[in-house]
Amino acid sequence: MSHDHHTGHHHHHAPEGGTKLLWVTLLNVFITVAEFVGGVLSGSLSLLSDAVHNLGDTLSVAFAWFAGRVGARKASMRYTFGYKRAEILAAFLNAALLIAICLFLLKEAWERWHSPEEIDGSLMLWVAVVGLLANLFSVLILQKEKDHNINTRAAYLHLLGDTLSSVAVILGALAIMWGGVYWVDPLITVLVSIYIIIHTWHVLKEASDILMQSAPEGVDIPSVIDEIEALPGVDNVHHLHLWQLNESQIHFEAHITVSHCASMREMEEIRSAIRRVLDKYRIGHSTLQMETEGCAECDKLIVDESR
Repeated sequence: MSHDHHTGHHHHHAPEGGTKLLWVTLLNVFITVAEFVGGVLSGSLSLLSDAVHNLGDTLSVAFAWFAGRVGARKASMRYTFGYKRAEILAAFLNAALLIAICLFLLKEAWERWHSPEEIDGSLMLWVAVVGLLANLFSVLILQKEKDHNINTRAAYLHLLGDTLSSVAVILGALAIMWGGVYWVDPLITVLVSIYIIIHTWHVLKEASDILMQSAPEGVDIPSVIDEIEALPGVDNVHHLHLWQLNESQIHFEAHITVSHCASMREMEEIRSAIRRVLDKYRIGHSTLQMETEGCAECDKLIVDESR
């Protein structure tokens, strides 16, 4: 029996753009304060809701920046996997927070729809324009970083939603100024909130799957088993676990039963062949326990999903 740990080429690196996230955070603080003051003075629910939205995004971007710093720390004797899961936890909290804020805005919009209030459209317009320009600048800052990291992607989606929200608020302000259409204010809040919930749900689901240690999408476990068991010298694969440490590190562990007459050299050749199979599925970290006889639970359990 032998134990093998394979570290492939798919390592996770500290998220790029930490300084950019910090600048975006400070910019969002400015937008939040401006829209909150403007919303109170103008009486616009759209501005107030956008201010709350920006507050949530400010916290989200701050969490993403902080999680990136924590995730880059080295592993310790206590945290042997390191701190990379901090990024996934932050992404989950970010997405959950944004959805909760949107649900709150939907409630406020419903109340405003039944009890419309007079709104200063001119002030609403100017504040919304400032918010639009600031959000556009933030989106451009993170444009190149959004595909590198789940937290940066979540922050980017938040800011993109803010940008669209600012456009909607500007259109609403024009409608109020030119036509006195006050009901458009809660309507914009509803549309923007629903849009953000739909686009944030994927981030929440992805983070939840990783935290629950589910098998990553795109990796067909039966196919992996079939390819390994088709290798010369391999009798069966059991006690298999497949999970993600974060969005870029996929881990695999399994017991491999080999032929009784397999030598140590042949076992090493089998391990190398298995690693080549795993590389095809972007599985870069593997722990393989080689056995010449199946363990007691071999007949009862082929794929163990309890991990």
